[in-house]
Amino acid sequence: MKVLVTGSGGFLGSEVVTLLLARGYQVRGYGRSPQPENVDRGVEVHPGNLTDYDAVTKAVDGCDAVFHVAAKAGIWGDDFYETNVTGSRNILKACQEQGVSRLVYTSTPSVVFSGKPFEGGDESLPLNPDNELSPYAKTKAIAEGEMIAAHAPDKLRICALRPHLIWGVGDPHLVPRVVAKAKTGRLRIVGEGDNQVDLTHVKNAAQAHLLALDALEKGTAGGKAYFLSDGAPVSLWKWINDLFARLEVPAIEKKISANAAFKLGGVCEWLWRTFKLSGEPPMTRFVATELAKSHWFSIEAARRDLGYEPALDLDEAMNDLIADLQSQ
Repeated sequence: MKVLVTGSGGFLGSEVVTLLLARGYQVRGYGRSPQPENVDRGVEVHPGNLTDYDAVTKAVDGCDAVFHVAAKAGIWGDDFYETNVTGSRNILKACQEQGVSRLVYTSTPSVVFSGKPFEGGDESLPLNPDNELSPYAKTKAIAEGEMIAAHAPDKLRICALRPHLIWGVGDPHLVPRVVAKAKTGRLRIVGEGDNQVDLTHVKNAAQAHLLALDALEKGTAGGKAYFLSDGAPVSLWKWINDLFARLEVPAIEKKISANAAFKLGGVCEWLWRTFKLSGEPPMTRFVATELAKSHWFSIEAARRDLGYEPALDLDEAMNDLIADLQSQ
């Protein structure tokens, strides 16, 4: 079997590639960089941008299945639509035209963001493609909706996966950014500090992608989206402070109310937009909401349809992460 992975040089994409190679599949990678590390392990790498339809078509040609993992993530910017919507449309169209039979789309729980807390929510929650607080969440919701609508059981079978806050060794976003901000002394607990959130280890997320591929082959997952996590939510600020204790980083004790953080986020957004400031604002309304409220979801549908079970030893995984961070 020949399988294409977009974003194959990224955190999750690279782990998906590892599992595919272990199965003995022919793996083709697609991304903006040459990915010499993937070339060294036998991956056929096609450098390119998702917005380049001709390059996307060449990458898809001859593949039996596609994992569309690549996306533009972040809290600020103005080019999310091109990558996350136009790019996903290019992948979808190329798969349809090239006769690909299975497509697994990597989505995010943020596609259902409503500003309200989620505690045990499931896939009946509606997509929110009108989200004006997060261009990332908005564009991912648009793309997921179009992917699921395009599912065709007799031609191209499609499903979407929503891993929540992916972490692990090699994580370039979640943990390093939190640690870096804590070291500046500017990190604050937002809200009461008792909110619970889902986490998903990168190995659990990658395993779910292969299970989704198998489920599409069996016909048990087409046209559906699935929340993923490590199986149980964590108390966000306790988890962060436990991590800091092991890294000998001072605990976060100072708080800012959810309302104050939300207003601060609005001010920061205005400043960055009005004066075209570089980088990301230190706070946005979306981030303030996410840091203050619970957001964890049921994974029963993934268990039922995909056979997903987060079996990774999380204590051992955390030890590995701590060791990696301490070696840097």
